[in-house]
Amino acid sequence: MTIPMRTGDAPAHAAKPVEQGFWPLRDLPTAIWLILTVVAVLVHRSIPAPRWLMIHLLLLGAVTHAILVWSPYFAAALLRTPAAGDRRMQSIRLLLANAGAALAIVGVVAPLWALTVVGAAALIVAVSWHTVDLALRMRRAMPGRFGGTVRYYIASALLLVLGAALGAWLAHGPHAEGLMLSHALLNVLGWIGLTVAGTVVTLWPTILRTRADEHAPRGAARALPILAAGVLVAAVGAALSMTPVLAVGLLAYLAGLVVLGVSLARAAAAAPPRSFPALSVGAALLWWTGCVAWLIIGSTAAFVADAGFVAVLRLVDQVVPYLVAGFAAQVLVGALSHLIPVVLGGGPTPVRWGTAAFDRFGPLRVSVANAALVVCALPVSSLIRVVASILYLLAMASFLVVSPMAMRAQRRAKAETAGAVPSGERKGPLVAEDPRADATTRGRRAGQAVAGLAAVVLAVAVTAAADPVGLGWGAAPTGDADAPVRTVQVEAAGMRFTPNVIEVPAGTRLVIELINTDASQVHDLVFANGVAGTRLAPGESETIDVGVITEDVEGWCSIIGHKQMGMTLSIVAVGSDGAATGGGAEHDHDGMGDHTGMDDDADMGGMDMGGAPGEGFEPFPAELDPLPASDGPVTHTLTLAARDVETEVAPGITQTLWTYGGTAPGPVLHGRVGDTFVVTLVNDGDMGHSIDFHAGSLAPDEPMRTIAPGESLTYTFTATRAGIWMYHCSTMPMTAHIANGMYGAVVIEPDDLPAVDRSYVLVQGEYYLGDHDGGVVDLDALATGRPDLVVFNGYANQYDHAPLPARVGERVRVWVLDAGVERPTSFHVVGGQFDTVWSEGRYLIDRVEGAGSQALGLMPAQGGFVELIFPEAGHYPFVSHFMIDGERGAHGVFDVTG
Repeated sequence: MTIPMRTGDAPAHAAKPVEQGFWPLRDLPTAIWLILTVVAVLVHRSIPAPRWLMIHLLLLGAVTHAILVWSPYFAAALLRTPAAGDRRMQSIRLLLANAGAALAIVGVVAPLWALTVVGAAALIVAVSWHTVDLALRMRRAMPGRFGGTVRYYIASALLLVLGAALGAWLAHGPHAEGLMLSHALLNVLGWIGLTVAGTVVTLWPTILRTRADEHAPRGAARALPILAAGVLVAAVGAALSMTPVLAVGLLAYLAGLVVLGVSLARAAAAAPPRSFPALSVGAALLWWTGCVAWLIIGSTAAFVADAGFVAVLRLVDQVVPYLVAGFAAQVLVGALSHLIPVVLGGGPTPVRWGTAAFDRFGPLRVSVANAALVVCALPVSSLIRVVASILYLLAMASFLVVSPMAMRAQRRAKAETAGAVPSGERKGPLVAEDPRADATTRGRRAGQAVAGLAAVVLAVAVTAAADPVGLGWGAAPTGDADAPVRTVQVEAAGMRFTPNVIEVPAGTRLVIELINTDASQVHDLVFANGVAGTRLAPGESETIDVGVITEDVEGWCSIIGHKQMGMTLSIVAVGSDGAATGGGAEHDHDGMGDHTGMDDDADMGGMDMGGAPGEGFEPFPAELDPLPASDGPVTHTLTLAARDVETEVAPGITQTLWTYGGTAPGPVLHGRVGDTFVVTLVNDGDMGHSIDFHAGSLAPDEPMRTIAPGESLTYTFTATRAGIWMYHCSTMPMTAHIANGMYGAVVIEPDDLPAVDRSYVLVQGEYYLGDHDGGVVDLDALATGRPDLVVFNGYANQYDHAPLPARVGERVRVWVLDAGVERPTSFHVVGGQFDTVWSEGRYLIDRVEGAGSQALGLMPAQGGFVELIFPEAGHYPFVSHFMIDGERGAHGVFDVTG
């Protein structure tokens, strides 16, 4: 069997044999990677680093395997050399590449940097081997006029080696985000982009069943150095955070695409794309070019506006999903839909059956996928974007359903052609009707395309009816529909709306175009008249119809704490005597309720502090296990997921806490001086979060930055000083994030710390309660500085209900951290005396005979430890000796047995 192609005087592409039949190692991995990608999309809310994982499963997994499989076949045909070569060597290369990709992905997600390095090394070896094989083929070949396109494969492989090595290094810890962009450019525009560019020169006219343009070889030869240079220049510009250099590189890359695209456009003009492979690949080429142009325009605008490189990174975050979904995914499924029937072979008739089966409902699938992508790119609401994403996923995932059906139909046709199927079975369900009968006429194909477009439009319209803000209809707009309309653009960034005062003539309908230009924070805009927008991620926008303005109206961001930090907006009705519509209880969008805290002599707000914990209560594990013996510094690797969890904080009282790892406080980290901690923060919440480790000393710009929902970052620090150190969320308002549960402790032991019989960790925190049934922190109460609860390890009086055990004569060490946000602590054990007190890096008392201490006093964000020996059996309460706080829940018991 040959690769059918009409390329004028380039018979080499059609002359060399392609190894036919089913080869599991060649044909299955791409499908497996695609299935894993679909699964990751479906469960992305519950997996770490979901965006990174989805992109890499598709690009590093499915697309990379397809390149390593198919580029040697094209090279063999173009160079007129044997196609398959040594299947054993090919199998080893493919196994090495797929294993390397899998290890690299697992290593990043785990995170285990050593595993990532091993995986990247294996992938680099496989791709380098692939490159050397192609280069040797070129040296000994007598290529046809398209043989020069093999250089695209060699250049792209060299760029992947650079990109993979850079990616492995980046996985080790936090680096400048420009380096991450450089890594992406080398891999996406370099490895994938150059491979696709070299392939479509001959594959595109083949799919269209027409002759290649006579100028195509010359255009391909001219475009390669332009494209390769463009990728390298753009990657260098990204690495150095130099926007002009990045823009110049991208502009050169776009110029290379234009040079290459002239011949492709001529081929399409001669034979317009109609089959699924042609439509899918054609759409991919348009998205490819469009995304590069989008990046050029956006980065140039950022430079002209002096917006800084962070604006470019924000732009890239917006464009990457469309480059991956529109370009990479569509070119992959389109090319495979053409190539798989060819490589399965069996003769002209079976190949036609397979090709036609792959083409089933092709226009419908392509129109749904691309219309849904366009909707996602528009300034629509999050709900509409989710619906469009689901439609895109269904359209693209249909390839995984169509593929086995088409392959089965082709195998049946092969068997029938060979006479292996009894004549009585020729009318079975797979072959009873020629699959080419479906959508073969232009009218039917156009009807399918229109149906796909209509399905997307209908889905958007239905969603918009439930979410009218998504299409700019506003949420409950009021007033005369014929009133004059004024449209105002408002930016949300830096805990401010700009402008934050809008004057409107009374009787005018106000429409606000809200754009979230913040780098990482989620924002929204709600109004006291009941109109409310949706929450917008960075870069998203929406249109809000506020209604006809007849009196002053107040607006604000309803994200917890943002209103208190000044994120408000006033609409002034000019010419009206009406007072401003306030944000009373009937419009309590920010969830604060009317709780104002409690006075020191209050009755605990109706809480039963002596009541029993609810069903399923489990105390926070306070015991600190001894560190294992070690010959040197240790690297501690862990992932902390920031997520919202409704948790009981006192008997009968639940709060929706923002947590690290599902608990407040977060897990206790434990190590020695010299140890390194590699912490991956994954934001699974619905607002921006961050993390700040006091145990490390480093510039906060990158590791402590706020990340949006769905994003992740890796924070690496080395513990150089001993102590019990606080970690916490530093996203503003910081008080709200800490008070609502985002804090924890890192215990770094001094080198000479003597062993004890038992060791405990107690972290004091505060709650400013919202609604007692699942509420969130009350910012009004927090502003008073009088908490409703003061607790050890996240639950009021929990160690009264689950006392901490000890024995008479044992030396017990208690590490104490005051996480604040407002209250100091004076840690005291009733009936006990401390013979050792260590506070903030120094011993106040160190087992001195005849001397002792009664309390360890700490301010917020300070910590230390005390040691004591219990003289006799009994129950020894421990409290904060700021007694009102002991009565608010900072209380527990040591249960000492004889």
